[in-house]
Amino acid sequence: MLPSSFGIFAMFLLQLLVSFGASASVFPIEVSGDEEGKRITGRYLLWHDASGEAKLNDAVKAFRNQEFKPLSTKGSTGLQPGAFWSIFALTNTTNTAITVHLEYIDHQLIYLDAYQRSVAENNYEMLASLFLGDSFSERLIPHQRFVVPVTLEPNQTYQYLFRYGSDGQGYVFPDLRIWNPQKLNYAQSVEVALISIGVGSLLLMALTSFVVGSASNDRVYMAYGVYAIAKTLTWPTILGFTHMFVLQDNFHWNLMSLGGALSIMTGIVFVRSMLQTREKTPKLDWVLKFMILNTLFLALAAVFRETALAVIFMTIALLLYPFLAIAGIIRWIQGSIVSAIYTVAWGILVGGLFAQAMRDLGYVEHNFFTYYWPVFASFGEMAVILIAMGIRLLQLRRRKDNAETLYRRQLERAKYELEMLVSERTHALEQEKQRAEIEARTDPLTGISNRRNFMKLAEESFDKSLLESKPLAVIMFDLDHFKEINDRYGHSTGDKALKLFASTISGNIPDNAIFGRLGGEEFCMAFHGDQVMAMDIAEFLRSTIENISIDNGERQVRFTTSVGISVLDHEKHIDQLITNADKALYRAKYSGRNKVVVA
Repeated sequence: MLPSSFGIFAMFLLQLLVSFGASASVFPIEVSGDEEGKRITGRYLLWHDASGEAKLNDAVKAFRNQEFKPLSTKGSTGLQPGAFWSIFALTNTTNTAITVHLEYIDHQLIYLDAYQRSVAENNYEMLASLFLGDSFSERLIPHQRFVVPVTLEPNQTYQYLFRYGSDGQGYVFPDLRIWNPQKLNYAQSVEVALISIGVGSLLLMALTSFVVGSASNDRVYMAYGVYAIAKTLTWPTILGFTHMFVLQDNFHWNLMSLGGALSIMTGIVFVRSMLQTREKTPKLDWVLKFMILNTLFLALAAVFRETALAVIFMTIALLLYPFLAIAGIIRWIQGSIVSAIYTVAWGILVGGLFAQAMRDLGYVEHNFFTYYWPVFASFGEMAVILIAMGIRLLQLRRRKDNAETLYRRQLERAKYELEMLVSERTHALEQEKQRAEIEARTDPLTGISNRRNFMKLAEESFDKSLLESKPLAVIMFDLDHFKEINDRYGHSTGDKALKLFASTISGNIPDNAIFGRLGGEEFCMAFHGDQVMAMDIAEFLRSTIENISIDNGERQVRFTTSVGISVLDHEKHIDQLITNADKALYRAKYSGRNKVVVA
């Protein structure tokens, strides 16, 4: 046994070498179709196309010349010109074809091209060519980040080349997450819900600030409200939700930079107003003025679509953010209690944005925590600052009683609206879940049970028959000459035939029977009954189908069905019973069709 096993293993290695070239670093990633965001980290090689003009053949040639190398940083290529090509392989370890979705892990990408080839083929085929500026409806998968669906045949290995491109210069995170399509949809729903709640909270904070600012004639509250509004525009744009839900057809990357510039600028204006840096810390105030000037350059670079400059100014802005926390510490030392709370709030945000800059430069790993830390830190910062401003309001309470009363009313109103927002979103998610569960059980064309649900119900009936010693019959149906119907009258008529067949059978079966579509033109029914009963029902249904027809607009199209029957005898699993019925069905088809045969 050992030499034989060794020989098989050696042939497998030889096949890998022939398929993937001389590099031994590209080993296939095993997939089963049930992945939940599995990363390909460390399982790919990378090639930098500094010109950004390399084509597929150039990348293949570079791989053969062993120019592809592992990524040397913790996830980012850093600020680089041109494009990056990634190569990796996936192996379907199951006995059925599977489809998985490959999700790019970040939102900062302008172009993504994907190519695939199987082990047995030499040439790549293009899977996707995605561009941030394209209409959102053109995306293969409606997701806020780039997602590429791939299909893998049973026990097959495929090699992939992905091209990640920027406009001029940019950061690339050449990593992907592997998803089961349904699990990706669920994760996206949760992500959308959380961002919606966060944006709603920011809007309520902004509303509260505007009301209090108007009542108290305090410009700090007005600046905070503008800052909160800027964040409600910025984060959905940066994370891709504005493109997904609002500007589906006229989106450009410069909107991200403009949003970032707006958020940073309004934040600095708010800080200068709240901490009174012009009067209390004049030297540090010059740094804040320089930060405002930097955001103006960022906005101009975005307007004129100078990608490299926009990225540089954004990175400078993120690296300068710690000075805002330093300003809070200095004012705290000077005796401002509000500044102490502000320092905590801004420290949270500065930590998140500084981590983002380190992540972009490749010094910090790109993961869920570092990806969403700036976002949730931003929301947390706004909430804590709201507390700080509440304390500030209490300090003015003796002189502004009317403002305090209005503030409380608006706070209660904001709380109620937030609870209603959460309740509505929770109800919507529950409805979506129920709809998804129904779709998972039902064949979309005929409305009857799909294969998965039928097999589950049939197995329950089989177990009940064994437990209670009840007879169980399985009847298999197959529409005769269905391919000819499709070819001759079109797939629309074929679909009508399937739906008419399903509705006719469903309306003429016993009450205890289960009926489902196994696939294509093959249907199955199971019920508690003996062979005589099964033959009577099968013959009745066969003759009923023989006498129905479809009006395709030109003529009445008739069709028949072949039927196979099996009755529980010594079988130990429902699959055996269905297999016996299937064999009887094929005897019926090959002996003339339109007849009933018992196994």
